[in-house]
Amino acid sequence: MTITADMIPGYRTGTWKVDHAHAEIGFSVRHLAISKVRGKFERFDATVIAAENPAESSAHVTIDVTSINTGNETRDAHLRTNDFFSASEYPTIEFRSTGVRQEGGEVLLDGELTLKGVTKPITLRGEFGGIATDPTGAVKAAASGTTVINRTDFGVTWNAPLETGGMLLGEDVTLIIEAQFELQQDAA
Repeated sequence: MTITADMIPGYRTGTWKVDHAHAEIGFSVRHLAISKVRGKFERFDATVIAAENPAESSAHVTIDVTSINTGNETRDAHLRTNDFFSASEYPTIEFRSTGVRQEGGEVLLDGELTLKGVTKPITLRGEFGGIATDPTGAVKAAASGTTVINRTDFGVTWNAPLETGGMLLGEDVTLIIEAQFELQQDAA
């Protein structure tokens, strides 16, 4: 189903920048085949250009790989190495949208994810939280989304066999995004 402006109460065209105080990009991956390790990226930038026709809107996200935080410094340092993200050679992860659509009550944001120099199509499944004006008069919009990627598709292949069989890390990584954006005012 095509999304139209009249389907979104308070829809506003323009440039929306991420509100870092109200946004998080996280992930989880299977560990030891019995649990999940969760983490997040502390530094990122995101911009949404809301077009007259919402289906023609675009989003661009840049994530600083060195800002990875799983709550364990030793693990985070290992994740920055060539075994995983190769942060010195590929300091950012990027997402560029290619389209937005709706299926039922769910918003689907199609795009291309570039990780470790490899670009692959992905679809974020999520929901649009709405648009509101905060007490300072700033216009805010919020959305959340998730997707699952196979890390080996992006050249992140390090793993270790377990004594009991299986591998230390799962291949599927769930990305979780919670983001609030602020409409940028034109300097007039």
